[in-house]
Amino acid sequence: MKCPFCGHPDSKVIDSRDSRKDSSIRRRRECISCKKRFTTYEKIEVIPYMVVKKDGSRQPFDGQKILRGLLKACEKRPIPVSKLEEIVEEIESKLQERPDKELKVSEIGLFLMDKLKALDKVAYVRFASVYREFKDVLEFKQELENLLKEK
Repeated sequence: MKCPFCGHPDSKVIDSRDSRKDSSIRRRRECISCKKRFTTYEKIEVIPYMVVKKDGSRQPFDGQKILRGLLKACEKRPIPVSKLEEIVEEIESKLQERPDKELKVSEIGLFLMDKLKALDKVAYVRFASVYREFKDVLEFKQELENLLKEK
């Protein structure tokens, strides 16, 4: 495994364990050259899951893309990355349970908004503003008013 710090091609495995729900293997590694440690995850590749976009096109499911969106919404918020990774794993589990191996982007978006609403209201509004494509401040205001009514 190539070191992400110095680029050396070799590293050694220090610790290896199953990830949550046994969907991947987590390995702690140490670079042989610079001695820095890093974590890798190994997954078994199976039939690609597909995401059906708003326009009807399909693309392979990418959990990292979802995680990047969650990280952006949760930027500077007190939310551990491990919580966001759990949310992505839940979506992957939903896909695995489906016989057709497809999930609409709208289902993913609603699921993520529900999870974020329970986790952090600010992150929820940030995510919703992008997902729902808020056009102006009035849409923000309406969403905030809806949140305040729920309390």
